[in-house]
Amino acid sequence: QVQLVESGGGLVQPGGSLNLSCVASGNNILMIYTMGWYRQAPGKERELVANIVNDGQTNYRDSVKGRFTISRDNAKNTVYLEMNDLKPEDTAVYYCNADHTIYNDNTHDFNAWGQGTQVTVSS
Repeated sequence: QVQLVESGGGLVQPGGSLNLSCVASGNNILMIYTMGWYRQAPGKERELVANIVNDGQTNYRDSVKGRFTISRDNAKNTVYLEMNDLKPEDTAVYYCNADHTIYNDNTHDFNAWGQGTQVTVSS
């Protein structure tokens, strides 16, 4: 089964930047269709921040457009989230997601999640 491990969270002042990374590991991963970043603030539902298809197509929630950039390295099964001009409302636990993973033996995993990394924006 695919395992996702996030890194890069932390405490930053408003207007600052953070870079998140998520590595997907598993036996003989052939392809992951869409990888994405979600976030969940206390008392709120988990929401999509951005995702990226394996062909490079991206999608962002409106509140992060122009500030966040998602990218991926398919050879490394890694997805990144560059976050600039951070605001207090960006504070949340950020989760990595892999929607559909295919392995060399043609087995599949669906909707895998990482353990999350805390991002706190505060002065």
